[in-house]
Amino acid sequence: MRRRPPLLALAALAAAPAVAVADQTQFGEVERGRYLATVGNCISCHTDAEHGGAPLAGGRAMETPFGTIFTPNITFDDETGIGRWSRDDFWRAMRRGERPDGAQLYPAFPYPWFTRMPREDVDAIYAYLSTLPTETRPKPENALPFPLTVRETVVAWNALYFEEGPLPPAPDRSDAWLRGRYLVEGPGHCGACHSDKNIAGASAETLLGTVKPDAHLTGGVLENWLAPEIRGGEGGLLSDWTAEDIAAFLGEGRNRHSSALTRMGEVVTNSTSRMTRDDLLAIATYLKSLKGPARDTVEAAEPAAMKAGEAIYMDACSACHGRDGGGVEGMFGRLDGSAKANSADPTTLIRIVLEGARSQPSDRYPSPISMPAFDWKLSDQEVADVLTYVRQSWGNSAASVAAEEVGDLRDKLTASH
Repeated sequence: MRRRPPLLALAALAAAPAVAVADQTQFGEVERGRYLATVGNCISCHTDAEHGGAPLAGGRAMETPFGTIFTPNITFDDETGIGRWSRDDFWRAMRRGERPDGAQLYPAFPYPWFTRMPREDVDAIYAYLSTLPTETRPKPENALPFPLTVRETVVAWNALYFEEGPLPPAPDRSDAWLRGRYLVEGPGHCGACHSDKNIAGASAETLLGTVKPDAHLTGGVLENWLAPEIRGGEGGLLSDWTAEDIAAFLGEGRNRHSSALTRMGEVVTNSTSRMTRDDLLAIATYLKSLKGPARDTVEAAEPAAMKAGEAIYMDACSACHGRDGGGVEGMFGRLDGSAKANSADPTTLIRIVLEGARSQPSDRYPSPISMPAFDWKLSDQEVADVLTYVRQSWGNSAASVAAEEVGDLRDKLTASH
């Protein structure tokens, strides 16, 4: 048998631990990136699931008030994805919304939130994406009017509304609160949906982007859905939710108050249900610290509308949601105290009544619950009356719904199908 020279043997033994540490470090970075990509719900936006698109290959149409933006391919395909991007290129995109060629990304890509992520977290996502299968899929052209087709306009938007860099320190806060704030305001980019927008499409989380800082996480309309307020402190619309309620909703898609429907159901399925319980409780800790905003006085509805709405409710809604709006825990959502019912904007309520809705299955609740559509049965006025009744009964306090609001949304939905 041929023996290895002693010096080579010693060199091999010395190198073995170094290789093992390098492999372990690489795996740890990739796994961290996988988790952070899950928190950021990259797969929902960057996958055209409706048309059978490959994961993260882009092509999903994102409707904005300014036109349609199609999401890009973020697999490591050299021609149509980010295969030729360096770590620095990826960092600049996440940190400042810049492409490798220096052009600006549209803020439909939530870099105003991702900018708060440290370099090591961004690098971890890059490392994770680099391990996934590639897919060749060119991005469709955006459908935007001039001058929004000129990306240089985003430079002006950034100057007005974008603040680069991490969240400010808060040394007096607990580790759970700090972690929750980071997840909500950073990779989770909750405010992209759950905050009001100004005329330029900037939301409260961009810090400079609003004259109403109290609009932060108080609800926002996107793609003809209202993402409701998620403030859980005193006066917030989630003030009667405990931290456990919030964690259960995010982790299981249901709690004793509500079920995750439509867009939020997608978030739960692809993102929050795959997060650790500690992180879900950290998010809850942060949301429970946010007090609700001052609210306008609500004018009492016309008695005739309340009477008509009550009759419709008892006939069409009470079997599931209860005569007292209390619902059935774990199945049919409560309407008394509901954030959707008490939101100033009734968009989501109107849309659910018109189109129906379906909860997302989860490990704990594998059977989805569906609400039927009533667009074929109820007129605009009848939808307005029943929702006015819901919004001003059982302690709820929100403005009456007008038949014109229902008709406008009905027309938009018909045009979009």
